[in-house]
Amino acid sequence: MSKDILEEIIAHKRIEIAGQEKVVSAAFLEKQLGEPVPARSLKQALMASPTGIIAEFKRRSPSKGWIHRHADAAQIPLAYQQAGAAALSILTDEAYFGGTLKDIRTARPTVSLPILRKDFIISRYQLLQAKAVQADAVLLIASALTPQACLTLAKEAHALGLETLLEIHTEAELDYLNEYIDVVGVNNRHLGTFHTDASHSLRLAEALPRGIVKISESGISSPDTLLQLREAGFDGFLIGETFMKTDEPGEALSRFIADLLTTDYTD
Repeated sequence: MSKDILEEIIAHKRIEIAGQEKVVSAAFLEKQLGEPVPARSLKQALMASPTGIIAEFKRRSPSKGWIHRHADAAQIPLAYQQAGAAALSILTDEAYFGGTLKDIRTARPTVSLPILRKDFIISRYQLLQAKAVQADAVLLIASALTPQACLTLAKEAHALGLETLLEIHTEAELDYLNEYIDVVGVNNRHLGTFHTDASHSLRLAEALPRGIVKISESGISSPDTLLQLREAGFDGFLIGETFMKTDEPGEALSRFIADLLTTDYTD
């Protein structure tokens, strides 16, 4: 695994976006949006949920290869909702994660939960795409942006009625926080090496500002870990591979929540 995988992904993303814009212009997308529709709030959903689990729909990853090659976006997000997820994360990067915007378009009519478009967002065009397929929030990755680009994209996302999740990996990246960020997430996976360690969130917990909704992302495979993170002040927990590597991700989430609630009440 190249240490420069993130740079490789971003370089590929720029080419990908340029190609997409030639087929469907930004102006065309803006015309399709029509009147702004209030988004389902990821932030509010996390605050209201007893578990705070953002269940992720992901077919593959650069580090693990195919996780669930034939995952159906018409079935799994609905199964997640029925199992008790607070919100959904859907990967839309095709080259490295096996997803597309069609996955959100397919899932949207089947669920009422907030949907996070998880991708490497580097341009306003991708925000327009997210709104066009009725996503409710977008991921902004600090290590893929400059602070100014992050501010610009977050402001533009809000103007389109999209919430924002700022993903950080280091304490220094807290400098990316701005008034248009709704949720901050600590990624336990280093995007250069893809090394994952859930205790990374615990180490950063004290540095995170009070009053903002906080989530921990990646590497959460047991209810015990989630409870530790909740105790440290995290409101939400993005979990994908733990569920997606099974034949029935929705059932895996259901069992996880049952174990979580049992563990929680018997502690």
